[in-house]
Amino acid sequence: MPVNRGVIVAVGAIGALALAVGGAIAWVGGQGIGPLIPPREQCEATVNGTTVTLDLEQAQWAAVISGVAVRRGLPPRAATIALATAYQESGLRNLAHGDRDSLGLFQQRPSMGWGTAAQVRDPHYAAWKFYDALVKIKGYEKLAVTVAADRVQRSAFPNAYADHEGDARILASALTGQTKGAFSCTLDNPSGAVETIGANGLTPRADAVRQDLAKTFGKLSTGGYAEGGVRSGHMEGSAHYDGRAVDIFVKPISAANTTRGWALAQYLVAQADRLKIKTVIFSDRIWTAGGRSDSGWRDYQAPDRTGNRDTLRHLDHVHVDVVDQ
Repeated sequence: MPVNRGVIVAVGAIGALALAVGGAIAWVGGQGIGPLIPPREQCEATVNGTTVTLDLEQAQWAAVISGVAVRRGLPPRAATIALATAYQESGLRNLAHGDRDSLGLFQQRPSMGWGTAAQVRDPHYAAWKFYDALVKIKGYEKLAVTVAADRVQRSAFPNAYADHEGDARILASALTGQTKGAFSCTLDNPSGAVETIGANGLTPRADAVRQDLAKTFGKLSTGGYAEGGVRSGHMEGSAHYDGRAVDIFVKPISAANTTRGWALAQYLVAQADRLKIKTVIFSDRIWTAGGRSDSGWRDYQAPDRTGNRDTLRHLDHVHVDVVDQ
């Protein structure tokens, strides 16, 4: 991850070099040498010591592609094939152009029956249609990634998909929840106007998160909000009382549900910039936007109060909250 903000280092007898937050001026020997550069906004997936770096747009679409695979109950191999394909076809970008009438993440062509131009530029639709074609290929799970991808795409450069297999495998492992706490983003603290609680007990931003999760993962069990707002059941100062938080339940606690929880949690981090997400907590780990996001997933200390310890530790649900201003 990038260097943390707020580091102070003493350097030799000639003076001190201080790296300060806020004014962001580096001082060497009593002279300012210019502003510090904050950590770059980006996302990383690290699996077995190998790291893949994405910009924020690429991360959003990689998470959608993986999330649709999770929704459909497909193996991580399917997500690997889809991600390698999107890497090669568009660089994981939702393109508005391409060869002839090719469009979107997978450069699907309306003239070849993939859907309308608007549909193939909808990443959820495009991913769903890709998987529709993939699952029709007998034994695709055992095929080489480049072979499976080409049987869907019918590419002029079929071997090119292999160039992205390693990165795609790492992203698929993280974003389908197979590798826990492996995907995180360095992100400046998002901001937005203060919002009031709506009819269902959520602010518009928090409700947008709920709806986005449903669009990607399908029907989910959610809570932590209620018509008119919640008044108890959470620790003092909780975002739930402001209608800014949603809990996504993954009960009962099991290996499969924990994997699903990590798919949800890491998806939310990937969408944090777009949806103005501030905090995600799951399974004794926490990610926060802003100054500490470059530390990735950190240990979460459950509050010391009466209650179900599994719930307090967020073992049975993913917590997400959005900014308040």
